[in-house]
Amino acid sequence: MREVINISLPKELNRSVEELVKKGKYATKSEFFRELLRLWIEGKILRELAESRKELASGKTKLLRSLKDLR
Repeated sequence: MREVINISLPKELNRSVEELVKKGKYATKSEFFRELLRLWIEGKILRELAESRKELASGKTKLLRSLKDLR
């Protein structure tokens, strides 16, 4: 059985989620948040964040402060 919850997002975050849905990455906003919660519950997000921090500390990566840094 499913339960309905409501969340409030800043406009920018909402636009980001809407854009992912529009691009077909997720069927709905709900599917995006279900996936996000699954990854968080599995600990995958924290593991990947820790791995990224190690790579940054070792000099294997570059910290991007804006999209302009990709050039």
